[in-house]
Amino acid sequence: MQKLVTIFGGSGFLGRYVAQRLAKAGWRVRVAVRRPYEAHFVRMYGAVGQVEPVFANIRSDQSVAAALSGADAVVNCVGILAESGANKFGAVQAEGAARIARLAAAEGCERMVQISAIGADSASDSDYARTKAEGEAGLLEHMPDAVILRPSIMFGAEDEFFNRFAGMARFFPVVPVVGANTRFQPVFVDDVAAAAEVAVHGRVPGGIYELGGPDVETFRELMATMLRVIRRRALILPVPFFAARLLAGALDLGQRATFGIVSNGMLTRDQVRNLARDNVVGDTATGFEAFGISPTAMEAILPGYLWRFRPSGQYSDIQRSARNLKADRGPRSR
Repeated sequence: MQKLVTIFGGSGFLGRYVAQRLAKAGWRVRVAVRRPYEAHFVRMYGAVGQVEPVFANIRSDQSVAAALSGADAVVNCVGILAESGANKFGAVQAEGAARIARLAAAEGCERMVQISAIGADSASDSDYARTKAEGEAGLLEHMPDAVILRPSIMFGAEDEFFNRFAGMARFFPVVPVVGANTRFQPVFVDDVAAAAEVAVHGRVPGGIYELGGPDVETFRELMATMLRVIRRRALILPVPFFAARLLAGALDLGQRATFGIVSNGMLTRDQVRNLARDNVVGDTATGFEAFGISPTAMEAILPGYLWRFRPSGQYSDIQRSARNLKADRGPRSR
């Protein structure tokens, strides 16, 4: 009989990769999301009926329990970068993770995989980082053998990082950067999904694993890499932290003043706090080596999806080859 895994947030950026891998491995996959009618694409990841989107709100015991019914394993990919409406950091990342673990334990789930983040710290002044750590602590009370994955910033075709800045560079001559000297260790989203798959199969012991790619670059260097890939020129403009805090404060105030009607999707004060800290794997942390995975370099992936931001899009390589051919031939003599 096929085993069943429930993936909370299974239609999101990382969740869809986890769902694909587990479906391919033969699991029945229940994709638990707030809007299942927007997640029908996950059905194509497996055979008919193998992958099923269902409704779940991780702020509700009843909803979570229903999504976990009969599950052998659970993966929690739910997280937010900014608060909106009832989706507060504490409710989603701290209470939500603990709720899933408590109800998974009651259901008799064999394994739990939690997606956290590098920088999770219960003493942090960042609500995002603090609630990630609180979620880890809460789930370990109920699922002490859970595997906690802490990735650095993830990249891939659907990411909101490189795609966002590449889109900006396509229309504007300046790319503003908050925390230009902050270091990141970008990790390919499917590598993180591969680690989650290994964990669901029980091939690594419970514990915390920090996941980063082979490249460590500052924010400024990441933007330079992105510009090289999309073959555009733009000024990378470092934004001082004091200016970023003022801007983010004004944007946060605008969201509160409009009761959330105007959402701050640009820059929040909490994001500014996070951008002041390096986001790299710790010197003593256990990482991909425990999973037998060699992380993928950015240069192997970025051109495959950022080509659309090049001046000539899909024809950019053809035009470059034509120019090189013309240059090699040189002027013709008559």
